[in-house]
Amino acid sequence: MKRLLWALLVVMAATACSKSQQKVEAPKLAPANPVALGKMVQGVQAAKERSGKDRAIGLLKEAVEADAGLWEAHYNLGVLLADKGDLGPAERHLSTARDLAPNAEDVALALCEVRRRRGDAQGAVDALAPFVKENPGASYAPVALIGALRESKKIDQAIAQAQEVLVRRARDPRALSELALSYLDRGELDTAELLSAEALKADTKSAIAERTAGLVKLKQGDDAVAFRHFARASELDPKDTTARLNVATVLLQAGVYDRSVEQFRAALEAEPDNASAALGLAAARRAQGKREDTAPFVESEKLIKGVLEREPQNLEATYDLAVLYADFMKRPADAAPLYRRFLDQASKTHPGRAEAERALAALANQKK
Repeated sequence: MKRLLWALLVVMAATACSKSQQKVEAPKLAPANPVALGKMVQGVQAAKERSGKDRAIGLLKEAVEADAGLWEAHYNLGVLLADKGDLGPAERHLSTARDLAPNAEDVALALCEVRRRRGDAQGAVDALAPFVKENPGASYAPVALIGALRESKKIDQAIAQAQEVLVRRARDPRALSELALSYLDRGELDTAELLSAEALKADTKSAIAERTAGLVKLKQGDDAVAFRHFARASELDPKDTTARLNVATVLLQAGVYDRSVEQFRAALEAEPDNASAALGLAAARRAQGKREDTAPFVESEKLIKGVLEREPQNLEATYDLAVLYADFMKRPADAAPLYRRFLDQASKTHPGRAEAERALAALANQKK
């Protein structure tokens, strides 16, 4: 596709700045305001309820208003806002949490992920680098930093960071996988293949290593073997839809829309609230539409709107709906405000920014 969603490409990464389950080490701060602490506890409990996230956000906002120094409340609020796609406020609260608790790994990881989702690759690096410098032996952040550096096109630094991790943990399949992807980005396919094989040897049950092997094989043009690695990754981690999304995205890029739709639908069935799966399916259905058959466009619109209902500030969905209206459904009046909203919310370095500005300018010229 000429205008493949930039959002879909992020699912190709083997590891990212994802939230870990590691216990956060609390910094030494002044005792929390008991009212704020109570609100935070209520908010955390509400977030566990099926339909309690909005109430949780309200309670956590009250908590940080009552005690601006309660870093745990800022962190939890940031994570919940990010889950809703409200990335600007999420970044602000996570930045505050990071300033208050620079030794909390989960905070650094969450801030990295939000900045990455906002298209701020350098900001993602900056979220992790200070923590990793002070805590080189941490469990997750040093590996996540490799991916952040790679996504910011700092391949040599990514390789150096991976080597630093491997000095401490010589057989870490995550670090080996990220190192393989770094060499893959540098075009050194033989080295990437060797490192990918080492990652598989290090852990024969690593979904990350299998996904990386799949990406290497894709680059080498061996789609059949690549898809087998992706299938193996799905078997090892059935709850992780990344491998299936990889396959679907590759098929979408190759113009094999029918099979791409099948894969995206399967991923969405496994995880109904997965925004990447919904947006991928919307892109694949959009590609199937024709002037005489607009049903795919209508389904694409429904899928994207479904994401925006759950995540009103989702940048990817906002951009995709603008493209759908402008280029496919010929509704420029509906597209223009969506492009403006995207530009208001996206970081200055977002990869979709230039295209959105161009599209908005073209829409403005149409009115003249």
